[in-house]
Amino acid sequence: MDLAHFPWIAAAAHGLELAGVTAIVGGVVLATAVYLRQLIRRDALRDAFGRYRANLGRGILLGLELLVGADIITTITAPLTWESVGLLAAIVAIRTFVSVSLETEIDGRWPWRRADAEGREAER
Repeated sequence: MDLAHFPWIAAAAHGLELAGVTAIVGGVVLATAVYLRQLIRRDALRDAFGRYRANLGRGILLGLELLVGADIITTITAPLTWESVGLLAAIVAIRTFVSVSLETEIDGRWPWRRADAEGREAER
């Protein structure tokens, strides 16, 4: 199928890129506002900083997910070459590594161990 006849697909990819960047910037702004409010209220500094890092990570994770989707759509709209597929694979691998690292940092456990932890919490 020739995707050149569907210009809305490229527009969707650009929209996802914009949404990804907006999620990251919005996450930074929102996390910083919450952090500053906690400092003003004199919450425990260590706890406030930990929540700040977690909230920053969540905004970045959401943005990365959207950007990966945009990269996949962009790749299928461009002429496929081994170079473009390899570049997509590298970008997805790097972003996936960053996502898993951030999720592990935020939750304090491997993402595939989430069900174990949720099961233990339900037993309480």
